[in-house]
Amino acid sequence: MASFTFRKSMNLLPQLRFLRHYSPEVRTVTLIPGDGIGPEISASVQQIFSAANVPINWDVVDVTPVKTPDGKTGIPQSAIESVNRNKIGLKGPLMTPVGKGHRSLNLAIRKIFNLYANVRPCRSVEGYETLYKDVDVVTIRENTEGEYSGIEHEIVSGVVQSIKLITEGASRRVAEFAFNYAKSNGRSKVTAVHKANIMRMSDGLFLKCCRELAEQHPDIKFEERYLDTVCLNMVQDPSRFDVLVMPNLYGDILSDLCAGLVGGLGVTPSGNIGQDGALFESVHGTAPDIAEIGRASCRERV
Repeated sequence: MASFTFRKSMNLLPQLRFLRHYSPEVRTVTLIPGDGIGPEISASVQQIFSAANVPINWDVVDVTPVKTPDGKTGIPQSAIESVNRNKIGLKGPLMTPVGKGHRSLNLAIRKIFNLYANVRPCRSVEGYETLYKDVDVVTIRENTEGEYSGIEHEIVSGVVQSIKLITEGASRRVAEFAFNYAKSNGRSKVTAVHKANIMRMSDGLFLKCCRELAEQHPDIKFEERYLDTVCLNMVQDPSRFDVLVMPNLYGDILSDLCAGLVGGLGVTPSGNIGQDGALFESVHGTAPDIAEIGRASCRERV
């Protein structure tokens, strides 16, 4: 148990008690502890919530892949039923072997529950000094397709093709989510991040959907920027940006860059939002090298 982390996180209790007034009813939440430091930080979160009297019952489930009748591996049915029943969950980091043909469990979970929007707020943390002050940006990433669709094959020996899948339905859905998020959270601008100058059809379709949604939300300022330009401008002056929406791979890269502005992945929360539920998670890896030695922080999960 990360007792040091538990004590360090006690300064978050006033915020948690404040949230208590918003939801007096006890809510059952699926908890996926994860791998590596996952069980350690999950236990710390449970301790903190208990100390703050947060009205949550935890439904702890294991997502270790099991073999299905057709011989393939998949997430246990009990875990799927828990998330479908509770509609909200908290997930620790999950390990996927690198370069061995294993499908990412994180990607599988997002697809199974159709968690189409990944929301990553990056805000400066009071008392945690970095080179940047008053950072406050939100990246919204399409979560179900793009380069992470998992469509790969070997054409001939030594030549592998990976297909980037972009659909109008998914692009419109995440663009609409971004504008609605901006409006409901008092944000003033949405930036569409793309490379339509190179990938004219795929990113061009994504950008077209963003433009159409922008016309439906004239009260929210809209701009479009190339990914490389956004990365440059972000490290020069993050105050140029507010809410950013983008395809899957770009969001993975840019959200980590933004996390670096405020102190790293350990202080950055993440939510995967779908039509019928949401799964919140740590964005760092399993960090097996520091597991069970009391160095892991659960701040981003709280």
